[in-house]
This record gives sequence, structure tokens and C-alpha cells, in this order.
Amino acid sequence: MKTIIAGALGECVHVAGVYNFLRLAEQYGWKTVFLGPAVPTEQFLQAARDEKADLVAVSYRLTPETGERLLAEFAEAADDLHSQGVQFIFGGTPPVAEKAAKLGFFQAVFDGTQTREEIITFLRGDERTKSGSPIYPQATIERILWKKPFPLLRHHFGQPSMNASVEGIKQIAEARALDVISLGVDQDAQENFFHPGKQNPRSTGAGGVPVRSPDDYSRLYCASRRGNFPLMRTYSGTNDFIRLAEMYRETIHICWAAVPLFWFNQMDGRGPYDLEGSIREHQKLIRWYSEHEVPVELNEPHHWGMRDAPDVIFVVAAYLSAYTARAYGAQDYIAQMMFNSPPGTSDAMDLAKMAACLEICAPLENKHFHIWRQTRTGLLSYPLEDNAARAHLAASIYVQMALKPDIIHIVGHTEAHHAASAADVIAASQMAQRSIENALRGQPELLSDPAIQHRKEHLIKEANITLQAIRNLNQDATLDPLGDAGVLAQAVKEGILDAPHLRNNAFAKGEIKTTILNGACDVIDESGNPLSEEERLARYL
Repeated sequence: MKTIIAGALGECVHVAGVYNFLRLAEQYGWKTVFLGPAVPTEQFLQAARDEKADLVAVSYRLTPETGERLLAEFAEAADDLHSQGVQFIFGGTPPVAEKAAKLGFFQAVFDGTQTREEIITFLRGDERTKSGSPIYPQATIERILWKKPFPLLRHHFGQPSMNASVEGIKQIAEARALDVISLGVDQDAQENFFHPGKQNPRSTGAGGVPVRSPDDYSRLYCASRRGNFPLMRTYSGTNDFIRLAEMYRETIHICWAAVPLFWFNQMDGRGPYDLEGSIREHQKLIRWYSEHEVPVELNEPHHWGMRDAPDVIFVVAAYLSAYTARAYGAQDYIAQMMFNSPPGTSDAMDLAKMAACLEICAPLENKHFHIWRQTRTGLLSYPLEDNAARAHLAASIYVQMALKPDIIHIVGHTEAHHAASAADVIAASQMAQRSIENALRGQPELLSDPAIQHRKEHLIKEANITLQAIRNLNQDATLDPLGDAGVLAQAVKEGILDAPHLRNNAFAKGEIKTTILNGACDVIDESGNPLSEEERLARYL
């Protein structure tokens, strides 16, 4: 184990930065020795000899002129240790750091503007650029593993013009705010990209960036080649799925694909396919991405949750999503868990629901299929008032950290008012990072709450009943009912999978009734009493 000694030099008594640096170093395997404030040069260097230090971290945060003199004397006195291979680094205010850098003695100089990743890269001894910046991994799983225990940060971004979107992406990348920029493109880009004759000029830019050519996508990607070089992804579209996938791979090097199962079709008015045809096309798309080693995400749970489906169907949808991803060849599956859906659910019951999703899916994992965790704040849960929305973002992400996510999809605090600008995205990222850092310092074991554990077990039991009802629809022994488009479409038609918002829908029952009971979303009967899945689905069991 390598040893770092650190302290504040001379008359400087400011040690908070030094102390935090040592705590971070401990996470990456260093033995640390904290010398404290106002350490004389002789004491500093003797401690380095006594501890056989590999690295000496010096801090000074007072006047630059005094610091310059003191650091020069320190460097001269430490020359023998330096020649023996001991490394020296400096941390202080930008004016003092500038003086320290000019000495040419310190291997690295930190002035407070460096990102957490830059500091960690140094501590791990990872390869860096000539300027000292990390070499940021450009594949999703590699970047997840590189950044742990800190999750990747993702946010949607797209302005109603190409120029504004390009400039915004540059700002976000330079600010090192995100690991993943999810391009929000307009509806014509999703449905009619290859059919310009069907595009409506009056709706250009409605809902996102008006990309109209592969060059547009390439231009957006090029804008991200700076700062922390964020990965990029976008919607799978509602038509021409594989043609779009091929273009995404060539232009933006799509880092993972979000593929729906039951949605983005005639059932929700967002695509040309009927329900069964849509499921089949999406299964083919999952297969294509899997064959090209692109991780896959399915958003089924929160699409049901946003339509006031009960928690048990949310959990069932999570299982069907992971099951489908594995059945159609995915090796890396990103399980997205949207909190606060439907609005009114409590933090405790949200955690129970997400824990149930993870536990019911866990048996699907094997050496060929890995599940990565992604959490996000509820799309419909933000208040309109700005300060309240900021508080909601921070609080929601802190709760999400109980699940130890690999990715946090930041839903910007401006969501209820307007699509996020680059400045909004950067602000949301800063709030998210602070919540994450607070949690990583030692969050209480929220999942140990007996009420959460009881609800989790209840949801898993109920979800298995629902899944069995779907299996029982199958009349063909040669089919895999949970992976067959016909059976899944029938499950919606019969109302096994149902949501109140599907009332009067040609493809669904829309008969289920739900309400929030003690912070959870449950099925109720006509009299308002809770209804178990065994009672609701008796005819299919």
C-alpha cells in the first residue's frame, strides 16, 4: 500500500481541502498520514522520511508572494527526497497554485477548479493527457467501471435549433457536467427522418433538435469532443428503427439504446405500428443492438407508472423488460427506475418498489447477461416554483443513492416550466453531484427499514402471480410466453397489464382502478378496497 503524507505548510492553518483529499485517497487504496495545520518544512520532510512516503501533498492558502517564497524554500529542502523518487503535489488557491506550478517542482498542482475525476485519475495513477486531464472512457460499461463509486450522470438536452443545440453541447462538455448527453430530437426526426415528404415545417423543433441529416448528428457529436468528452445517445425513433440505429452508431457512436416494448405505437399515438407489430419490431431492434454490442435499456416500468398503473404492474414491467433484453441477446442491460411515478408515492414505498424490481430480475443475471442500475426523478413530479423544484431534484437523487445506481438520469429542475438550457443542465448537474457526494460519505441504510422490506416482499409475491397469469395465456407449447409478441399484446388486451389512462383505448382494457394508499399505488375494487392480484386475475390462474 502506498503512503501519502499531507498538511498545510508554514503558517497556513487551512486544512479542510487537505483532509478531504486524504479521505478520497483512502477510497483508492492509499495509506494516509494527516500532519495538520501550520507544519514547518523540517517537520514535513522528516515525516516523509519516517513514513517512507510515496507522495507528499502540500497545501498553502495564504498570500501568493509569501507562498512563492515558502514553496521555493520547501522545494530546495526536499531535493534529496525528490531525487529518490518521492512525488510532491500542491493544492491551494488559484493565485498560489500559479506560483507553485512555475517552480517546476510539483508533479501535479490543484487549484480547486479540477473535477473529481481529474483528482481520482491522479490518485489511481491512470493515464492522463499532457495537460493532466483524464482520458475519458468512450464506452458505457468501461466508463461506469472507471467512475465507480460515483455514478455516471446523464441528462436530456435539445434546443429547437441546430446552432443553439451545438453551442449548448459545447458548454455542457466544457463544464464537465455530464457523462452522457441524451439528445432530445423533435418528433419528425423520430418518425419521419427518412421521409422528408411527410415532415411538417410548422412543427420543426417541436420537442427537441430538428436533425434532418446524418451530418446534423455528426455535428452534434463533434460539439461534444471537448471537456470530459461525454458519451451520446438519443431516442430509438418510432419508425425505420434499424436504419436509424445504423445511422446513430455511425454518427453519434450511440452509447446505449433505449428500446420500448409496449409503447411508441398506435396505443399511445406515438408511432405507426399496432401493438403486436410494434412489440415484434422492437424485439428485432433489441437483437440488432445486441449483435452490435450496444447496451440496451427498456423504459417499460415508468411508462406504466406514468399512466397510474399499480406498483405491481410496474414491477412486472421491470421483469418483462429484463427478460426481453436477455431473450433477444443483450449482454449489458440498463434497468431504468423512475422514482415519484405516479406522483404521490412516498420515498419509502418508491424504494420498496425499486428494490422489488431489482430482486425479481436478479435471477436473470449470468456471465452473459449483466444488469446495470439507472435511477431518475419522476418526469411528472416537479413543482413549477424554481426553488421547490431544485429541492425536489436534490432530495430525490439522495434517496435514489440508496440503490447504489451505476447511472443517474438527471431530470432537470426546469422540467415543469421549460426544456433545459445548457446553463440549466449544468446547474442540475451541480445539485446532483452534491447530493451524490453527501450520500457517498455515509448514507443511512434506508433499505433496511422493515416497512420497505415488507412492501418489497409483497410486491414480488404479487408480481409473480401476474407473470403466471401472462404465461397461462399461452396455448402453444413451442412458444416462450414472456418473450412472444402475440402473448404480450394479448396480456394488454385482456387487462392483465393495464393502467387507468388506457381507458377507451383500442388496444387495452383500461378498466383497472388504482389509488395511493399509505404512499403506495395499489389496485382497488369498485368500493375502493385494495384488490390482490389473485382476486383481480382469478380467471387466468
